[in-house]
Amino acid sequence: MDFDLTDEQLELRASIRRYLDTEVAPAVDAHERAGTFPYEVLEGLREFGYLGGWLPEELGGFGMSRVTWAMMIEQLGYCWPSLRTMVNICNGPIERIARYGSEEHKERYLGRLFAGTARPFNGYTEPDVGSNVAGVRTKAVLDGDSWVLEGRKAWITGGAWAEFGIVLARTYSPTCEGGLSLFVVDKADSPFEVRPQETMVLRCTGTAELLFDGVRVPRENLLGAEGNALKAALTGLGAARINVAMGAVGAAQRAFDLALDYARTREQFGQPIGRYQLVQKHLVDMKIRIEAARALSYLAADAIDKGRPARLEGSIAKLYATEAAHEVADMALQVHGASGYASDYPIERIFRDTRGGTIPEGTTEMQTLIIGRELVGMSAIGGGAK
Repeated sequence: MDFDLTDEQLELRASIRRYLDTEVAPAVDAHERAGTFPYEVLEGLREFGYLGGWLPEELGGFGMSRVTWAMMIEQLGYCWPSLRTMVNICNGPIERIARYGSEEHKERYLGRLFAGTARPFNGYTEPDVGSNVAGVRTKAVLDGDSWVLEGRKAWITGGAWAEFGIVLARTYSPTCEGGLSLFVVDKADSPFEVRPQETMVLRCTGTAELLFDGVRVPRENLLGAEGNALKAALTGLGAARINVAMGAVGAAQRAFDLALDYARTREQFGQPIGRYQLVQKHLVDMKIRIEAARALSYLAADAIDKGRPARLEGSIAKLYATEAAHEVADMALQVHGASGYASDYPIERIFRDTRGGTIPEGTTEMQTLIIGRELVGMSAIGGGAK
């Protein structure tokens, strides 16, 4: 079922699916084995609006609706969750630089980002800082014409291959005492150490730890106003959570399609296993979860299109869709039996990758607390101090 999509949206979805099926899907297994990512694919995706397409035209985007964007993200999740993740990683710097960057920032970085030829990163998460963005410890101290960065960023998607990115740091200068600011950090001008981190999920996304040990960043690379980054970092979280949710819906739909085909063709005791009631029960439960997750995600996207921040809707969609996707993948693996364990078959990968969706953009537990806060009007985060 679809969220009342227009003919134009359906045509776009069909075009995207054809492109992904022919240009991306055939190479996924090889990249999974090698742990690599084909950045050149981003150049092909730009024509569909995958790079900044939701931004207004005056900022370089297509001005597309969030419902359209959600539909597009589902297709990436269906094809390859690592692709969905890398596209979203590229869009973080696009939005930050388009909204807060100077003309010099835009001239140097934005063109490459929109073209799909850049390899960016988003430097927010730290070894001891995940969901609590306000707890960032990385420091940026003004020293003459440079900011001196000290700190570590962990679990940075794309960090192993990144050329430049956005770093969130606690800022110290004559006009700012510990406020959070955003900086453009270019490896060519400000070399920093990169330590790859292996993960069980999304193995083709170049996860790494970034170490800033006295790294000097040009003063003009401050992005926006000093000490004003917490609001910027938190703005758009509803949309980011919908991205993760719709990517999870796509992965779940792929797992379901594979399980349904397997149930129709795999025979045991002289008949297709799809004839057995318990196998059908798995398929029914999978379908219900997918349709519910898709509906919740589209409702959240529609809320943003209607001018609401979608804090409640986005958290509900993210919590339900990511948990449901892993449940669907688990049932799909069960339908496949021993075949589901095979590393050269998609179910094993989907099972791992859907587990990864429950943590980024706020864990399931954080989403529960946010939903509770929106319902009750009182926060239980941080011991209920607020």
